[in-house]
Amino acid sequence: MKRLFAILFCTALTLSAMAGDDVKINKENCTVTKDGKTYKLYGKWKVVDCFEDIKVKIVDCFEDVDIKIVDCFEDSCGKVRFVDSFEEVKVKFVDSFEDIKVKFVDHFEGVKK
Repeated sequence: MKRLFAILFCTALTLSAMAGDDVKINKENCTVTKDGKTYKLYGKWKVVDCFEDIKVKIVDCFEDVDIKIVDCFEDSCGKVRFVDSFEEVKVKFVDSFEDIKVKFVDHFEGVKK
């Protein structure tokens, strides 16, 4: 009985830790808040394999934000320039367990209303 209780307790603890990533998208400020820190959904992004700020899944529909890749003037919602250094946000592209879903577009970038 004690062993069963220990197994159930460990399982519940693991599931609560996995569900601990509370991610909120602020549409007015074009930001995403994860674990108490706020990151912009525009600006200079660096693609990393580990130690990311946010996990991003690329989709074709039902996206959270439309992203336009630019070479300069990445100062408005949805405009992103990928850089190797001096980044503002570190992102990791994933296939599952994402924080946000993005769609790459040529026009009408920004957070979905």
